[in-house]
Amino acid sequence: MAEKRDYYEVLGVVRTATEVEITKAYRQLAKQYHPDRNIGDDEAKVRYAEVDEAYAVLNDAGRRARYDRYGHAGVEAMDGAGSEAADFFGGLGGFLGDLLGGMAGGRRARGPRRGGEGLAAALEIDLLEAATGVSKTFTVTTEQICRTCGGTGAKAGSQPAPCRRCRGQRVEVVNTGFGSAHIQCRGCGGRGTVISDPCPACRGAGREQVPEQVTANIPPGVDDDTILTYPGRGHAGDPGAPRGDLEFHLRVRRHKIFERDGHHLRCDCRVSFARAALGGPMLLVTLTGDTVTFEVPRGCQTHTVVRVPGYGMPARPDSRRTSDAKGDLLVRVIVETPTKLTSEQEELFRKLAELENNQSSGTSKGLFGKLKDLVTGETTPKDEKK
Repeated sequence: MAEKRDYYEVLGVVRTATEVEITKAYRQLAKQYHPDRNIGDDEAKVRYAEVDEAYAVLNDAGRRARYDRYGHAGVEAMDGAGSEAADFFGGLGGFLGDLLGGMAGGRRARGPRRGGEGLAAALEIDLLEAATGVSKTFTVTTEQICRTCGGTGAKAGSQPAPCRRCRGQRVEVVNTGFGSAHIQCRGCGGRGTVISDPCPACRGAGREQVPEQVTANIPPGVDDDTILTYPGRGHAGDPGAPRGDLEFHLRVRRHKIFERDGHHLRCDCRVSFARAALGGPMLLVTLTGDTVTFEVPRGCQTHTVVRVPGYGMPARPDSRRTSDAKGDLLVRVIVETPTKLTSEQEELFRKLAELENNQSSGTSKGLFGKLKDLVTGETTPKDEKK
């Protein structure tokens, strides 16, 4: 059998780690290697069992002190004070106990109390809420320890009875053809007890569905696929074990006008033919409702982008940029060519065209000549060669 790794190394914590740090590391690793998330991955099963075993020791003050002084041998000697069957099964190591327990769909014969499963929920917000931040309150339903029976599954006034099959040892001896082996008890599912008079509230499950109100505080600058984690707000674990985490997976709805581009915002602004030719100030309402003025450059062409600093998105919560820094608003100018002209407008354009025709043919066209071409759709042979 391979030599066991140092428990502190397994959890990735220092030897002076606090109980809170140990529990936090255990939660993260247990979630990462949980069999339900790694179906068919034998290596993940091994790592999960290893993490489970390390937490069982380091989360117990007495066992941790003995481990710090004597190492693995000290803990194994301490655990060896149990019954013969439990002692033999424990000697096989945490991995086999977890593997056999998982195959039978029950709990390990030995080991730490199981932490609760995590709970994930999708949360949709609009682009304005992503820019300004928002708090939203939801009702989520989690599985908690039954308040009537305290998680025993037994009716008030009664207690679970020792399993007759394993006599409360949680394991039974079977003949495999290669000799005897200890497996998780099939009579009690590895619990060591059976319930003859179940709790009417949970029907013997020891758990109940509990609706809870949770407020999600969404900071400014979040984007699609941002995950907000609330530790200890998920499903309950075994009695005395930590609850799982609650995760909100954010989705930002598309906006009709503004489009996000990293920490910038993009939008289109339609300007008249005359405004594009002459240039000048334009008013624009931003995502947050502010009115800003930007300058259309003289002779502006369609799809010219004008930058308006400081009216983009705030920095993402995990960004290295300063919290008050914002991106820019990138305005794409769309020049609208008139399709219907009043008689006065038509006369002005004819005069413009006449002025252009009177220019020397050897002189390259100026701005108004190009404007005439846009209106009439005509080009000269010289222009085509260019």
